[in-house]
Amino acid sequence: MDAGEARMTPGACLWMHRKLKMFLVSIAAALILHHVGLHVNLSFEVEKLRAELRHVQEMYTAAQTETFDASRKLAELNQRRLEEAIKLEELKLKEYEARELAEKEKQNFEKARRDAESMRERAEREIAQRREAERKAARDAKEKEKLEDTLGSPRLQYQHFTWEEIVAATSSFSEELKIGMGAYGSVYKCNMHHTTAAVKVLHTAESGLSKQFQQELEILSKIRHPHLVLLLGACPEQGALVYEYMENGSLEDRLFQANNSPPLPWFERVRIAWEVAAALIFLHKSKPKPIIHCDLKPANILLDHNFVSKVEDVGLSTMVQVDPLSTKFTIYKQTSPVGTLSYMDPEYQRTGMISSKSDVYSFGMIVLQLLTAKPPMALTHLVESAMDSNDEFLKILDQKAGNWPVEETRELTSLALCCTELRGKDRLDLRDQILPALESLKKVAEKARNSISSVPTQPPFHFLCPLLKDVMNEPCVAADGYTYDRRAIEEWFEEHNTSPMTDSPLLSKNLLPNYTLYTAIMEWRSRLK
Repeated sequence: MDAGEARMTPGACLWMHRKLKMFLVSIAAALILHHVGLHVNLSFEVEKLRAELRHVQEMYTAAQTETFDASRKLAELNQRRLEEAIKLEELKLKEYEARELAEKEKQNFEKARRDAESMRERAEREIAQRREAERKAARDAKEKEKLEDTLGSPRLQYQHFTWEEIVAATSSFSEELKIGMGAYGSVYKCNMHHTTAAVKVLHTAESGLSKQFQQELEILSKIRHPHLVLLLGACPEQGALVYEYMENGSLEDRLFQANNSPPLPWFERVRIAWEVAAALIFLHKSKPKPIIHCDLKPANILLDHNFVSKVEDVGLSTMVQVDPLSTKFTIYKQTSPVGTLSYMDPEYQRTGMISSKSDVYSFGMIVLQLLTAKPPMALTHLVESAMDSNDEFLKILDQKAGNWPVEETRELTSLALCCTELRGKDRLDLRDQILPALESLKKVAEKARNSISSVPTQPPFHFLCPLLKDVMNEPCVAADGYTYDRRAIEEWFEEHNTSPMTDSPLLSKNLLPNYTLYTAIMEWRSRLK
């Protein structure tokens, strides 16, 4: 403060003091007002904070409530999810079980379906078999009725050929087609209705049927056997008989190797002996009258393409009466004996009494020739003498037949010698003694044949039915000359009157069983087993 200020008056100092006091008061008032305002603001802020706190507390309470509710809901959801998971596992388990059950049901269904299909097929087969059996029974009944009618009636059952057909088939009886000369006629090879056949024509018809012709026609038109030559038909006006054709000629030609033919193996000879015995038994057991052949010899035994033997030439056969009080049958012949001397029963030659043992004697002579391939004259004595020595016995056997089994061949030779006993009562019985022994020998022969030959698995063409294109079960010759399975051709006849092969009208619908072919088919099938 300078000198002017130092020299201030008291009034000025009082004023200054008042001014300072008023300034201080104003400052104090301002401070008081400021403090009051601050207090008011602080209360407001406090209230505001309290309100916010209450709001936050409410929000916190609401949040806690929501959190609790959320926790509870979460727990419920977790529980539900757990339950759903359990249910899902249960459903998966049930689904697996259902699939297994469905698979089992499917398998059971398939099995049931297969069983049903099998039962249906079995039922169809049984129905078909029953129908076939009924058809066969009806067919057999018809054939039996026809046979009974034939046996009870003089009318013979055979296929009728015209003389013009026979002349055309044999090229007017050309010498080139002549294959043999029988006891009362010539034999020609021919083709009848597309079938190879053999025609026997009488030297003279003698104003109708000769006794031998009528005998042969009567017998062969009534009976059928696999080892009897099959009669296909006849022309009775001119005395002609039509037979199946036998490709390998007679047994006599084969034994003596006519036309340089190969020798018959021993096992084929044993089989032929059995076949001839079976044919004789069939003739002897024929109904209503037994038949004695009376002229059995190798020349009257023919061989087909498979060397299956067939007995022919029954023109000299005799139908005999059976004594109702005895199982034996004989007939007294007042005329001179018939047959071939070397094969004729000595007892028949002496007494004129003929029986089944007469054919047994002839059969024994044939077996001796099968063994030795020697002429029949004095053959029995020659073989009996050789039986005492094994070396001599082996010498008399036909060595061209191969290696004969010694033991079985001796057995067959003894059998043949027993058949050629001078007295009929000393000879063996065909059915009870000869055939069983031949059955055993035939089995040995079949083993030997099978060991050196093979059987073709494919059937020969002529075994097949032209309609079915399969091996025939029951071959029959129709009027067109072709051979068909009976069932197939009968079904054809239901809708057609023409030949399936030539389309030409058929003269008849009669069927002739082809026993020759049937036997060949059965033999072929047996060899395949």
